[in-house]
Amino acid sequence: MTEYAITEYPDVKGVYEKANSLLRTQPVSISSDQKKRVLKYYSERCGKSKEIIEKAKQVIPGGVQHNLAFNFPFPLVISKGEGAHLYDIDGNRYIDFLQAGGATMLGSNYEPVREKVLDLIGQTGPSTGLFHEYELKLAAEIVKHVESVDMFRMLGSGTESVMAAIRVARLATGNKKVIKQGAGYHGWSDQLVYGLHIPGTRRYEAHGIPSNVSKHTQEVYPNSIDSLRKKLRLNRIRGGTAAVILEPLGPESGTRPVDREYPREVAELCEDYGTLLIFDEVVTGFRIGLKGAQGYFGVRPDLTTFGKIVAGGYPGAGGLGGRKELMEYLAAGVESGKKRAYVGGTLAATPLSSAAGYFTIKELEKTEACVKAGKFGDRLTKGLTEILEDNSLPFVVFNQGSIVHLETVATMFTDLKINFNILKTIKDVKNRKHKMEEMGAAYTAQGIITLAGSRMYTSLATDEKVIDEALGRFSEVFKEMEVRS
Repeated sequence: MTEYAITEYPDVKGVYEKANSLLRTQPVSISSDQKKRVLKYYSERCGKSKEIIEKAKQVIPGGVQHNLAFNFPFPLVISKGEGAHLYDIDGNRYIDFLQAGGATMLGSNYEPVREKVLDLIGQTGPSTGLFHEYELKLAAEIVKHVESVDMFRMLGSGTESVMAAIRVARLATGNKKVIKQGAGYHGWSDQLVYGLHIPGTRRYEAHGIPSNVSKHTQEVYPNSIDSLRKKLRLNRIRGGTAAVILEPLGPESGTRPVDREYPREVAELCEDYGTLLIFDEVVTGFRIGLKGAQGYFGVRPDLTTFGKIVAGGYPGAGGLGGRKELMEYLAAGVESGKKRAYVGGTLAATPLSSAAGYFTIKELEKTEACVKAGKFGDRLTKGLTEILEDNSLPFVVFNQGSIVHLETVATMFTDLKINFNILKTIKDVKNRKHKMEEMGAAYTAQGIITLAGSRMYTSLATDEKVIDEALGRFSEVFKEMEVRS
């Protein structure tokens, strides 16, 4: 039986060649006429959303509470989620390729899980502050499926999970340095706001964070095993590396994909240098397969961070799993004379989040959702490729199962090692980012919700009809493009 969403690993070399070609040329954007129609759609069809967002700006910084909701020209206010669709407060229906940032593998508001969660809330409420049986049931399911996980500690988010992983790694090894892949996102803790989005940017986005906080955080160029080897060798001279952390598919959910053998090569290097390997499976855990991306690659990391899907889209989605001797550093309570990695979280592992996670995993197993969603991702990618070829567009489309990437400007492939003029590069990045936002708005006006106009997640709720409708709508966007300065 097929276990994983990925049926064919992407041509990584080909992806980078096409993306780099995009970066060397003038961006292809929606036409001026199409942009007018997009803005008209927002103006005439999304009036209630605009009104609410304007009011929200008075009491919420920027008008929204989380980054995924920022969209051009203004955020939509969603009133209903159902399966493969979202509905805004104005009554407009959208194909949902955002899926809560990848969290809802079963589709939005999946009824079998929702019913069980509602039953539980009726019995205990969402939280009691004490232990609930579903904490055990969820942990046991994760341990059963993910081979590298002997024990699991639930936390409130992916950010908290990474914080705990680094704390455990430093305590277990006695070392301080942590190496990540440049461009990767591992949450917004002080020490990991480093090298975000574009490799080589280091502390560019670390506003409000003292420099000494990230002095032990390092980045290496994505997909370069030589860069990592050099960094590990240098760190050994200076005292050693506590951990290497990476998203197994590559930074930003595989937006910058890594070679098929890269995760295994990283694991071998970590073993050679006595360094712990942390896999960030916040997105890939239970999306690539129930064994995670690590199962697909055949790699056993020392620690694994979880998030998003671990509670099936319900709040309180996060946790850390790994080898027993490492995880025991997270044991709750105080044991005299024993060091522990202190973590907290009153609303971690609530009855609500634990039950939602448990029933979600059981449904993923029963329905083979990962594999089915992966096939829908394959079909969406194939259809998009044909549309781009028909319209002679140079965009890059590829997928890792149910994670589909559609790069129209290749902003995240910017290479600071080649572009030495930093100010010019930053200006170019901002320009390309805005064009990507315009593309996202064009998709939305055609009834498709994506992540930032460049990433899509399929789910169990996606079906042939949804894919056909989506391809027709993408075709409407792509048939009218123009080159602009």
